[in-house]
Amino acid sequence: VVHLHQFKKIKMKFSAIVLALAAMASNTSAFVPAGPTFGVRAPVELEAKKSIEDIGDDFKGKKVLVRCDVNVPLDGKTITDDTRIRSSIPTIEYLREKGAIVTVCSHLGRPKDGPEDKFSLGPCAERMGELLGTEVKLAPDCIGEDVAALVGDAKEGDVIMLENTRFYKEETKNEAGFVEKLAAPFDMFVNDAFGTAHRAHASTEGVTKFLEPAVSGFLLAKELEYLDGAISSGEKPMAAIVGGSKVSSKITVLEALLDKCDKIIIGGGMVFTFLKAKGLDVGTSLVEDDFVDTAKEVMEKAEKLGKQILLPSDIIVADAFAADANTQTVAADAIPDGWMGLDNGPETTKEQKEFLSDCKTIIMNGPMGVFEFEAFNKGTFGIVDILADLTKEKGAVTIIGGGDSVAACEQSGRAGDMSHISTGGGASLELMEGKVLPGVAALAEK
Repeated sequence: VVHLHQFKKIKMKFSAIVLALAAMASNTSAFVPAGPTFGVRAPVELEAKKSIEDIGDDFKGKKVLVRCDVNVPLDGKTITDDTRIRSSIPTIEYLREKGAIVTVCSHLGRPKDGPEDKFSLGPCAERMGELLGTEVKLAPDCIGEDVAALVGDAKEGDVIMLENTRFYKEETKNEAGFVEKLAAPFDMFVNDAFGTAHRAHASTEGVTKFLEPAVSGFLLAKELEYLDGAISSGEKPMAAIVGGSKVSSKITVLEALLDKCDKIIIGGGMVFTFLKAKGLDVGTSLVEDDFVDTAKEVMEKAEKLGKQILLPSDIIVADAFAADANTQTVAADAIPDGWMGLDNGPETTKEQKEFLSDCKTIIMNGPMGVFEFEAFNKGTFGIVDILADLTKEKGAVTIIGGGDSVAACEQSGRAGDMSHISTGGGASLELMEGKVLPGVAALAEK
């Protein structure tokens, strides 16, 4: 694994545009339409932000509100993947060691109208307690007298978890009165939730108006520092792997990557809009007819800039979108009528291996096929293996985005071989499009 120390000599500036090229992530399947993004265009570079290490011993005896991202997948009350909780532990441990009274806040899921038991943070508090080896008390609410009393009675080193902040619609609206109530019991604020840093919510941005200093935790700082260090001064050749269902949701990203990277691999459902742009028949594969001309423009721009784009040469096609569909492997220019492409073929994976063999920095955003179905997972797992091997054998820096890209790495057993696995989803997409993350912009500058 390539570690951060390789980039320590680099002056870290959290440029939204530069970070954008690094934080590759997708919360949607490669063949399912992505949702809209929200954010503010970055007018200037973001200066380096303070982290908890810049504050150090000032935490002793202070009541510290920590915004974590414990929005974990649940099966009933059982956590099926505790990665996000585990990722928050170093920051909490550090604050406890420094004598802080730690209170964690987070959202979970998307409650519609007020509290819902299925979205309670109870399982998260229990799991965090197990990982810390100490009780994490779950508050009955995230604001109010009971919370104030619980925090007021806590001792140095204690850890409390507030109930789901999104039980109040005022959280996502960043409503001033709610913000003031949320911040009231606390002295300082730490944001360690990269995954929600793109939202100007009460618990990510609003509380910084009442709590000073407001600084980043280890996880947020690592995301920004690592990605900026690796990409802004990363070794060339640099490649990006862009999956996803639609050209429309990735066009801004592709434009930015063409300027930054030497090579781009395109995969997922968006492949077929590009193939159609080349005049090929794509059967019943996913195509955005309104973006065929856009795909042509991307390929023309790449040629003009001397950049290489690699599209699949062979495709695994199916007669239905189903795990048990009939399948066949065909050349990309020979997709039969009535069949849809759902994965890369084996020749494409071989070509990708050769294409990436000299790359020193590689960023991956999105799977190559419908890897949730075993019949269509070989393209995705194949490229994951290529990246993992390049990291282990050649020291390449490999950055894996959130969402499906991470899930694919975990399922293939190669996650531990990558240089960096980002926790970001929508936050990363917004950075790729050159937008400021409100949760980062609101933090104290060095």
